[in-house]
Amino acid sequence: MRFENFPSYQVLSFPFFWQESVDFDQANAAATLNFCRSLVTEGRPGSHWKRKMATAAATTASESEAEPKAEPRAEGEEEEEEVKAAKTRRKALSRAVATAAFKTIGPEWDQQEEGVSESDGDEEYAMASSAESSPGEYEWEYDEEEEKNQLEIERLEEQLSINVFDYNCHVDLIRLLRLEGELTKVRMARQKMSELFPLTEELWLEWLHDEISMALDGLDREHVYELFEKAVKDYICPNIWLEYGQYSVGGIGQKGGLEKVRSVFERALSSVGLHMTKGLAIWEAYREFESAIVEAARPIAGFLSPFDREQTFDSQLEKVHSLFRRQLAIPLYDMEATFAEYEEWSEEPIPESVIQSYNKALQQLEKYKPYEEALLQAEAPRLAEYQAYIDFEMKIGDPARIQLIFERALVENCLVPDLWIRYSQYLDRQLKVKDLVLSVHNRAVRNCPWTVALWSRYLLAMERHGVDHQVISETFEKALNAGFIQATDYVEIWQAYLDYLRRRVDFKQDSSKELEELRSTFTRALEYLKQEVEERFSESGDPSCMIMQNWARIEARLCNNMQKARELWDSIMTKGNAKYANMWLEYYNLERAHGDTQHCRKALHRAVQCTSDYPEHVCEVLLTMERTEGTLEDWDIAVQKTETRLARVNEQRMKAAEKEAALAQQEEEKAEQRKKARAEKKATKKKKKTRGIDKRKADEDEEKEWGDDEEEPPSKRRRVGNNVPLAGEAGDGDADLGLTGKCVAVDVDPPSKQKEKAASLKRDVPKVPHDSSKDSITVFVSNLPYSMAEPDATLRPLFEACGEVVEIRPIFSNRGDFRGYCYVEFKEEKAALQALELDRKNVEGRPMFVSPCVDKSKNPDFKVFRYSTALEKHKLFISGLPFSCTREELEEICKAHGTVKDLRLVTNRAGKPKGLAYVEYENESQASQAVMKMDGMTIKENVIKVAISNPPQRKVPEKPEARKAPGGPMVPRQIYGARGKGRTQLALLPRALQRPSAPATQAENGPASGPVGPTTAAAEAPKMSNADFAKLLLRK
Repeated sequence: MRFENFPSYQVLSFPFFWQESVDFDQANAAATLNFCRSLVTEGRPGSHWKRKMATAAATTASESEAEPKAEPRAEGEEEEEEVKAAKTRRKALSRAVATAAFKTIGPEWDQQEEGVSESDGDEEYAMASSAESSPGEYEWEYDEEEEKNQLEIERLEEQLSINVFDYNCHVDLIRLLRLEGELTKVRMARQKMSELFPLTEELWLEWLHDEISMALDGLDREHVYELFEKAVKDYICPNIWLEYGQYSVGGIGQKGGLEKVRSVFERALSSVGLHMTKGLAIWEAYREFESAIVEAARPIAGFLSPFDREQTFDSQLEKVHSLFRRQLAIPLYDMEATFAEYEEWSEEPIPESVIQSYNKALQQLEKYKPYEEALLQAEAPRLAEYQAYIDFEMKIGDPARIQLIFERALVENCLVPDLWIRYSQYLDRQLKVKDLVLSVHNRAVRNCPWTVALWSRYLLAMERHGVDHQVISETFEKALNAGFIQATDYVEIWQAYLDYLRRRVDFKQDSSKELEELRSTFTRALEYLKQEVEERFSESGDPSCMIMQNWARIEARLCNNMQKARELWDSIMTKGNAKYANMWLEYYNLERAHGDTQHCRKALHRAVQCTSDYPEHVCEVLLTMERTEGTLEDWDIAVQKTETRLARVNEQRMKAAEKEAALAQQEEEKAEQRKKARAEKKATKKKKKTRGIDKRKADEDEEKEWGDDEEEPPSKRRRVGNNVPLAGEAGDGDADLGLTGKCVAVDVDPPSKQKEKAASLKRDVPKVPHDSSKDSITVFVSNLPYSMAEPDATLRPLFEACGEVVEIRPIFSNRGDFRGYCYVEFKEEKAALQALELDRKNVEGRPMFVSPCVDKSKNPDFKVFRYSTALEKHKLFISGLPFSCTREELEEICKAHGTVKDLRLVTNRAGKPKGLAYVEYENESQASQAVMKMDGMTIKENVIKVAISNPPQRKVPEKPEARKAPGGPMVPRQIYGARGKGRTQLALLPRALQRPSAPATQAENGPASGPVGPTTAAAEAPKMSNADFAKLLLRK
């Protein structure tokens, strides 16, 4: 990769290489510039930098040199502006080179003749860059647009005053201020944003280019250098390092300029020189910079003494050789071209050691290529590919390459906390370099400020590396303002800070400043959790009072202050913890270790009276203590209290069990009543149906008596033939008229017979057994309207958009009614996978469910639910929405707090809204801000609740296990099919023959799964003779 389009600030003044050791006169400078002119005409391989810089130097050396020709003018005003800007840049380039040469040679150079001032070059370039970056003149003619922008700027500034962590607001404000030309304000806005967030490569480059265009003197250049230093710390960006190196070349005329350039390039190589795809650019830029100095000094080398030549020219030549050798020893793309260039450039044969290093690097390149190609083929953010690459580098164990691949991964996955945690953990445990470790921790919390684990690790790293206490305290305060998304996160960060303060205290002293600070911080933590956290989350996040427990332990064990510890435990018990046995036992153990027997006994007596979860355990501990240490009186009191308490507990448990049994019995009675109601309703329908059949049979018999020779009525034809008569068949009058002249068959059936037509249609469709081998090309479609007249015709257009449909198999009931689901078979598996995207599509007012065709009896663990049921910190759960709220209305509200990636309104099977919604944001930061702003908001007179999506775990039904029948062997529980127990699975054994004492070989709610043998109830019934039946009759 070559860099030929260098702006004017990247000018290289060749004479500066030797200015500190050798004095040159004007003739020598002219010889150097003449050589530069020759480079333009002759050219050398790989000398793109040299040719461009030599062209600039040659342009300045001769006063009679013609002005560089402008490119042909293109049509339009914009092209003309570009041509003018190019001319201005070329002038600035020439003057900058002349200025640098004057500084090197001395006052003998006729500066006045050239008409060049020290700052002209920068001023010209500033004018040119300003002409390029500033908006066109036609934009300023529209006052309305300007006024609109000003109003938007005021709105964004107000929004940032409310929420300073709104990333998108910062970006929009900078864009508008830059468009309006507010240079001072845009600089301040960028400064504020960079303090809160790490900036992307695009934002940094835009800022740097603006500052470079305004830099006119040495102080401005130093300011730009400071910006570059900040920019390279945020992310690993080869383009920023390249810009930094090129810009530093422009300051080579200043004191120490050459060392500055080399220092920047060396740091760039350390940072991104191992980058296999982008590191080549840094190597070539640095190498060609040094090569340009060699080529400029070569003609003048003959004028030097042997000592000066060795100190200047030969040492510079060795620098280029060293860069070639270093680059060829590293696996980089396009290594072959670099090796060929080295062969052509070097005047001596390449050493064997360099060739061996080159071949070794080529072998390493082959190992890395699969991972690099996987990154090139994948789409951003490529987290899985980077994780695999990181695992590979960790196995090899090269610290520099491990650090590089982590940095590359974080450029695209900067909002993934787990990646930051893994990176910082590696640095903490392996490298342990203070500046590097603290820098990564700082960047981690700036990228993911909502992740408490990153803040806790940052505090530990600062303590580990001896950072000043004031800095650690300020970092903790920043963590409190980071906006965590859970109440427990605040408890964790407080605990981490309190642990740090505890480690600072010297407890050998009775009182110290550190101890007082620790106690005051404990008090502040409790007040913060009670006021700030409870107000926001409606909970303190510390129900077990872990912070107070730790404080009590410190007071008892380290400060020997049991009185303060007892006060803290009294406060803990008053916060709803007195009913838990483990809390009392924790207090008892503390008293046992640092208190006295009297307080231990008192604590256990209180525990016996208050504990409700495991009172037996507390009673046992009390009796054990009195058995070993107490008097007889203490023992009697303990036994009396424990017996009384346990009797009361057993009584309460019995009452609770009776109440639960009563509720269960009520539920069973209600279920039985519902069952009887359904049975009565079914019997009534069956009775009505029987009457209708008897009436039709009577009519048919009557008709047969009048004419036996008549053709069979149409109704009978429909029943036997399973076909619906066509409309045209009604035209045969002789066949359809009886002796009375009345029409027997009519074209339009009454509503009562329409179901018979549907049934006949269903019977026309042949029953096709399900072929499990075609499950991969079949989808299961459910939740369709029962009223759908022709499922095939309705669904086929929808699914044909996914691919060729082989068959649509709707499922009908025995009565011919559509059951609301069907199977769609495709020709290719790809089409079936694409059809899954139609899930939840609205069909005739209902959401259609599309899922893979899987037999759940063979795959019981298969889950159709496609949404995550785990904690998703970037997704919100909203409840209490009005049913009339549309997706567009809710999305408009949520957009004000961040970028909405997805929004889903929850509906029931009928497609009606349930007042719930899930909103997915771009990152966790936006989601946490949305929770704070939207929770409790009123929408259409409804107060909504907003929380981070964390669905409760569903209770998974236990798998059917073997059970033992009373009086019989172990038999399996009845296992039903994929759709559960059907209503028609009735026990066919008469109740009169069922005997409760018989072995229960019949499974629950259905026949036994095993073969029916002679042990069944029906088989065990004794055979009855005629005499036995006679006795039964006589008993009546």
